[in-house]
Amino acid sequence: MSISLSSLILLPIWISMAQIQQGGPDEKEKTTALKDLLSRIDLDELMKKDEPPLDFPDTLEGFEYAFNEKGQLRHIKTGEPFVFNYREDLHRWNQKRYEALGEIITKYVYELLEKDCNLKKISIPVDATESEPKSFIFMSEDALTNPQKLMVLIHGSGVVRAGQWARRLIINEDLDSGTQIPFIKRAMDEGYGVIVLNPNENYIEVEKPKIHVQSSSDSSDEPAEKRERKDKVSKETKKRRDFYEKYRNPQREKEMMQLYIRENGSPEEHAIYVWDHFIAQSAAENVFFVAHSYGGLAFVELMIQREADVKSKVTAVALTDSVHNVWHQEAGKTIREWMRENCCNWVSSTEPLDTSVESMLPDCPRVSAAGLK
Repeated sequence: MSISLSSLILLPIWISMAQIQQGGPDEKEKTTALKDLLSRIDLDELMKKDEPPLDFPDTLEGFEYAFNEKGQLRHIKTGEPFVFNYREDLHRWNQKRYEALGEIITKYVYELLEKDCNLKKISIPVDATESEPKSFIFMSEDALTNPQKLMVLIHGSGVVRAGQWARRLIINEDLDSGTQIPFIKRAMDEGYGVIVLNPNENYIEVEKPKIHVQSSSDSSDEPAEKRERKDKVSKETKKRRDFYEKYRNPQREKEMMQLYIRENGSPEEHAIYVWDHFIAQSAAENVFFVAHSYGGLAFVELMIQREADVKSKVTAVALTDSVHNVWHQEAGKTIREWMRENCCNWVSSTEPLDTSVESMLPDCPRVSAAGLK
């Protein structure tokens, strides 16, 4: 039987608890103190001490994976699909490994958008200074000049970025299932301009600056003996803090802070910004939206904020498992009426494709997506 390091650390405390509980009433105070100590120990954090280093490759090749001719992610040597539980009983480590692979896949999809789909990466805000946080979207060469048709794609919430529908499907199924690439290629083949939104790229992360505390010994007016006592207390405090930090953050992961992107700090803000600076300026007579999950909510918010403009340019909206709610978002009667005529929400259902699905919300029709991913 193997015993983890975290268990060994806690063992003396558990033994002490058992011994004290066998004592009389006068031991209650000690019992309370030990219980308080145990309540302060985060076992999940403590168990991080047993982890291997969170040091992962930064390329698909480093992970020994590649996409085959069918767009499936496979191990280079074994040909097997991706394995999440690479190390038994190390869920956090496996999750961190999965996230590291996901970041590589995000960059890989960006490359496909530019190389395979011939889309341009456009930086936003359009008037950003050199030093401020920035995001980007992707557009076809004719997105703003195509006089007839423009297709706008909005993904859902979470870790997905421009060009993706679902990271899980990219990793476990294939690129066609999890990315927007089939939609983009078909739209371009049929003469549409294309704009791909990036609503989850709302901020950049930077390392938190370290706070330098002035040493008490800098107070030259204090007597030497008093300074020595204060320095001794300060050193003891630092020693205890470092001891705790070793368990709280054993791998010394950097503490990060978020710097939000101007006028793009949320999916809703992003949709409105791209509308104002790109879609509204496009020459297309007919604009079409495809919005998944939270992307549908972002579209409804866009309608609420820019109702007249949206109605004048948008011809139809295809929603997939949209999480919008016209009551919570306070969409007015005229918006609900427009949505009934111009929107359709394909939802997960066991019914045959395009079968009507009942809805309690008075907005757009809901129909079955059947086996569609």
